[in-house]
Amino acid sequence: MIRDATDKDLIDILDIYNDAILNTTAIYDYKPHTLEERKEWYKNKKDAGYPLLVFQADNKAVAFATFGPFRSWPAYKYSIEHSVYVHKDYRKNGIGEMLTKELIKIASDMGYAIIVAGIDADNKKSIKLHEKLGFKCSGTITKAGYKFGKWLDLTFFQLELIGPSNPIEE
Repeated sequence: MIRDATDKDLIDILDIYNDAILNTTAIYDYKPHTLEERKEWYKNKKDAGYPLLVFQADNKAVAFATFGPFRSWPAYKYSIEHSVYVHKDYRKNGIGEMLTKELIKIASDMGYAIIVAGIDADNKKSIKLHEKLGFKCSGTITKAGYKFGKWLDLTFFQLELIGPSNPIEE
């Protein structure tokens, strides 16, 4: 079941996120985050009006998804970057696809023009999922990160949405 995250989900979200930091190249970070950092992140998402969704199974959040600004300058206001993370024990069940589709719907309803995904170039499953959902490759930055003793390439994908009916320059 997909639903809005609550502060009660933060422990599960933290567990999922820290596992991705420690065991994957999905996040170019080295150290696990704290609960206090997740609480601040949650507050910032909510205050900014961005969605924060969880997929609930077995009475806990087993995946989460959100989006936020692609870049901070005003002219990027119609572009967002999304993130989807699934607990290691719940992968390969279509949860990531369901959450991504829901984010696409929300982003469309909110009038965004582009959804960006920054994906480690070796993450073939995520790349395949994004291509299946209509995302197009927009380029790769080689040596964008260094983790687990190797250089990491970051590939960007984008999905064009309808966007606002009357974009403005403010």
